[in-house]
Amino acid sequence: MRPDLLALAAGLSAREERFALVTVVRRDPPSSARVGDTALVTEAGDYHGWAGGGCTRSTVVRESLRALADGEPRFLSLSPDPAAAQRPGMVSLPMTCDSGGTVEIYVEPVVPAPRLVLFGDTPAARALARIGEAMGYRVDSGNLKNANVLVATMGDEDVEILKKVLAAEPAYVGVIASRRRFEQLRGDLMAQGVPRAALDRITAPAGLDIGARTPEEIALSVMAQIVAQRRKAVRQETFSTKPVEAIDPICGMTVNVASARHTAEVQGVPYYFCCAGCRTKFLQRGEAA
Repeated sequence: MRPDLLALAAGLSAREERFALVTVVRRDPPSSARVGDTALVTEAGDYHGWAGGGCTRSTVVRESLRALADGEPRFLSLSPDPAAAQRPGMVSLPMTCDSGGTVEIYVEPVVPAPRLVLFGDTPAARALARIGEAMGYRVDSGNLKNANVLVATMGDEDVEILKKVLAAEPAYVGVIASRRRFEQLRGDLMAQGVPRAALDRITAPAGLDIGARTPEEIALSVMAQIVAQRRKAVRQETFSTKPVEAIDPICGMTVNVASARHTAEVQGVPYYFCCAGCRTKFLQRGEAA
């Protein structure tokens, strides 16, 4: 990978920003891409590097954003005959570059490891730390924003801890406490001005109802609840961030409207193109003013 892309990837990772790495793994001439060519696509849709001509860029950006939304990698094939190139596990798309050729591209989303922040040194908290580490979660006591937080302090400074946690907008916040104890805790938080909407984000008692009794079982129920909520959030994000798309009137390719670089307008109707070549053909037909 080019040094500038390595530096960019390192900076994005340090800031816990998501991005996709794009690598050309196969090509048939006369495609301009070469095996090993790499690019990086940010969550904002910015494209850095090289993975083929401009006519492939919109496709790569679109599929990279989809990969970032659902966290799943993509194996793309851009070919003049997508049906013939179809293989299991491959997304076959039309190659619209005038030069022709086929290029196969691997898109790998790079997302920060989910974080688990624990308050309280209880057997259940220690068991949850072990489970979280085994599942690839980063267990720490740092940044609370978007973290999965469990408060298991058994009444020690619960109010102050929860005020700090809720102000940081965590992805999940659970409290190990009896229902009676939590109602008292909730009243104390309301009395100190914590908004009801924030309080409604707290899960107490924390964990799915699996009849847990031992600290390990309680920890398992909490992790199961965190996973369920996280997967639900991913599904909602995938749906809400689905890009607005249009069909290139020349080649029939799907184009991401937000990142389209080639457009034309006819009587107030916008048209979007995968590349400059398709736009030129559209204009040459006399279909646009």
